[in-house]
Amino acid sequence: MADKGPWRVGVVGYGRLGQSLVSRLLAQGPELGLELVFVWNRDPGRMAGSVPPSLQLQKLAALGERHPDLVVEVAHPKIIHESGAQILRHANLLSLRVTMATHPDGFRLEGPLAAAHSTGPRTVLYEGPVRGLCPFAPRNSNTMAAAALAAPSLGFDGVTGVLVADLSLTDMHVVDVELSGHPGPRGRSFAVHTHRENPAEPGAVTGSATVTAFWRSLLACCELPSRPGIHLC
Repeated sequence: MADKGPWRVGVVGYGRLGQSLVSRLLAQGPELGLELVFVWNRDPGRMAGSVPPSLQLQKLAALGERHPDLVVEVAHPKIIHESGAQILRHANLLSLRVTMATHPDGFRLEGPLAAAHSTGPRTVLYEGPVRGLCPFAPRNSNTMAAAALAAPSLGFDGVTGVLVADLSLTDMHVVDVELSGHPGPRGRSFAVHTHRENPAEPGAVTGSATVTAFWRSLLACCELPSRPGIHLC
């Protein structure tokens, strides 16, 4: 990777976070093997005087001309909704994978997954886009759906969901969330891995901590300013 030269980075959005990233890329990028190749903002005038004119991208549709390896989006979510597919044709964004494992008795599966059976101590029942899992595991895919909603640049088609039947997990639900990026110039990539063990009664579809989480969410909704009508929490 290092033989290909610096990792070419573009920044979409020039608010407080974007300004900080651009400043660091200009100051520290070269020594870290990173080259800032463009900055785009909905209001180009905001870049005047702080971003070199040669790095200011006037039209996001022209980002391919800068040949970025990685594009960092720190703008409004609708920017990714509108231009995410285009960005991915030229650069890499982060990938997200959520794995949920529990005893087979803890699943409430429908459709083709209802006929899935464990073939050993640990069996992968599904691995693929979260969109394809939710209709057939509506009571076992909440964390995956939440991850897809929290990562609009990936969404239900870009987040990978994995459902695992594990005969050893008789009293808990285990969720692993893995976030990873493309390897950089030195072959290393950004990665975050969280591991959650939620105690559960044998065969229960809902873990003990989930009940508490729903209660906290209810209380949080009730703390919102009172408004007429019905509220969904």
